[in-house]
Amino acid sequence: MRRLYGGVGLTVLVILVAAASQRVFGDETMTPRLVASTPVAVISSETEEALAVAANGALLTWFPVSAESNLPRLPLDAPPKGPRVQGPMLEQVRVLAAAPAALRPYVAASYYGESGVDVELTTGIELGFGSAAQAARKWRAAAAVLADPSITSLDYVALYAPSRPAVRGSGHTLSPVP
Repeated sequence: MRRLYGGVGLTVLVILVAAASQRVFGDETMTPRLVASTPVAVISSETEEALAVAANGALLTWFPVSAESNLPRLPLDAPPKGPRVQGPMLEQVRVLAAAPAALRPYVAASYYGESGVDVELTTGIELGFGSAAQAARKWRAAAAVLADPSITSLDYVALYAPSRPAVRGSGHTLSPVP
C-alpha cells in the first residue's frame, strides 16, 4: 500500500484523479498540475528512520533517504506531529533551501540559537544567518567570503548584514569541491 502512495505511484494516482475530475466536471473547474518537492534537509540521525524535508517545510514521507545522502541534518530526534516543520526549524529549512548548488556539498547541519540560524559546514566553519530573510543574498555573501583568496582560514562568518559580512577566527579552511 505504501508503494502505491509513494513516489511514482502517487504521481499516477494524482494524474488519474485529475483526469477523471475533468471528465466529470468539465475543463473549466479543474486544471491538473504536478507540484514537485525537492528535499533540502533531513530529520534523524539514523538512516533507516531519516525523513526528508522540502523547502517549504513539508515532510517528504515518500522520499527515500539513502546512507549516501549528503542532505544537512536538522537538530530533531523525531519528526514533528504535523505535516511540516514550523517555527525556528522552518527558519533553518528556508536558509538551507537557499544554499547555492556549489556550497550544498559542504553544508553539514543547521542550528537555531540566540542569534538565529547558524549553518555548520563540513569543514567546521560556521555561518551566522540570523533570520531566513534575504537568505539567498546571505549565501552569496558567504560564497564570496569563502572564495576570497586573501582569507586562508576562518571559524565564523556573520551574515546578518549581507553587504558587510564579518569574518573571525583562523581555525578552519574550505576543502576543494568534491
